[in-house]
Amino acid sequence: MDDTNRLIRQRIEKFDMLKKDLGVAHFPNRYRKDTDISEFIGLYKERDSEDLSKVSTTHYMAGRIMAIRKFGKASFIHFQDFTGRLQAFFEKAKICDHPYEVFKRLDIGDIIGLWGSPIKTRTGELTLYVNGFELLTKSLRPLPEKWHGLRDIETRYRQRYVDLIVSPKVKETFLIRSRIIQGLRSYMDAKGFIEIETPMMHPIPGGATARPFITHHNTLDMDLYLRIAPELYLKRLIVGGFEKVYELNRNFRNEGISTKHNPEFTMMEFYMAYADFSDLMTFTEDMIFSITRDILGEDAIVYQGTKINLRPPWKRNTFRDAIVEIGGVPEKVLDDKAGAIDFCKKRGIELSGDESLGGIEMLIFDETTESKLTGPVFITAYPTEVSPLSRKSDEDPSIADRFELYIAGNEIANAFSELNDPVDQRRRFLEQMKQKDAPPEIDEDFIRALEYGMPPTAGEGIGIDRLVMLLTDSPSIRDVILFPVLRKGDVS
Repeated sequence: MDDTNRLIRQRIEKFDMLKKDLGVAHFPNRYRKDTDISEFIGLYKERDSEDLSKVSTTHYMAGRIMAIRKFGKASFIHFQDFTGRLQAFFEKAKICDHPYEVFKRLDIGDIIGLWGSPIKTRTGELTLYVNGFELLTKSLRPLPEKWHGLRDIETRYRQRYVDLIVSPKVKETFLIRSRIIQGLRSYMDAKGFIEIETPMMHPIPGGATARPFITHHNTLDMDLYLRIAPELYLKRLIVGGFEKVYELNRNFRNEGISTKHNPEFTMMEFYMAYADFSDLMTFTEDMIFSITRDILGEDAIVYQGTKINLRPPWKRNTFRDAIVEIGGVPEKVLDDKAGAIDFCKKRGIELSGDESLGGIEMLIFDETTESKLTGPVFITAYPTEVSPLSRKSDEDPSIADRFELYIAGNEIANAFSELNDPVDQRRRFLEQMKQKDAPPEIDEDFIRALEYGMPPTAGEGIGIDRLVMLLTDSPSIRDVILFPVLRKGDVS
């Protein structure tokens, strides 16, 4: 029997003895606390011992035991709740023999209710002087004595509940994530946008080029696809007269997993009638800057050791210039398909064989340029060939009115002036179907919606997980998703 299983068995036996010998109920459901730890600290942290001795209020608190120090007839614990951690002092003479016998059999990880009044120890530490307590939940599995960081990184992701208990920084990351999402909603609502919910299961995958997850509806006897993006449904709403809409929800792509990619991820996608992609650049830099300043109180972030100033205006650079000037690729490589293919072969960039010149240029950009874009920088003028839902530039139809936002080498947002010509849209869908992972058929209902008329519109998608990575200085997308997708593992 390994040490963990031995300790679990010992705790189960101890739990049973508490009930048999001392009448302690298993998993009671009647305790009510009235004071959080942060509230307790706020009330008494600045008051001295003499002042605290006059406090007659009894505070009912609860939390998980994180440390125990026993000294015969007196003991200290540290316990924590969602709001913080606090010391508590147990004295045998105060809580009487029977409860103190119970206390001596408690373990780190147990959840208790405890009540008492504030004191300060000789070292000046604010402490709850316990009048009484109750075991609420016995922890049958011991917490890890040491949390070994990177050596246990996958265990941390699999057992996020333990990670949250023992790692305050992890909890803080997800609190910031919540505030970012709240901030985005507040910003969009204040700008007159309406939050919308669109289907998660689509009869035809669309809105982006990616491999979908496929499921089957038994009653209708038809395949459905977990959505790649909500784009085509949100643009239907623009046709219907909603002029500013957004959706903050999950997308699903049946593709690779990396530090930047999880098959299930969170996006905010929004559409604004009577605007173009240049309007969204100003909108986006103000939104992200405002949320960052509100949450972090700073105009700049430090991501993986690099300081990045987010104060607008942000730099703009064209797709082609970025490849040449930042990626260091000779300009002639981008002038013809044969030269681009030869460059890819020399650099070991894998090609499927059915890419357009624009598609090959995208692969070159990904390989040579993306990671060098510290930013924040808007990359504009993408090839029309790789932008099937974007409006063509009036000045140069070979490029799209589109941008992608890069910060710290991560693509944070993708936006464009929307294609609203139904004839051109059909033609581009047909071209898209020739590519790998293309939709199996044209979304005829979306074409029909465009035929009714969609006003000039700009749209954008923002990767929420990557934005959270930036604002929490997290190196992997798995650090900012509570339960990332993992291979099945040992649950012993």
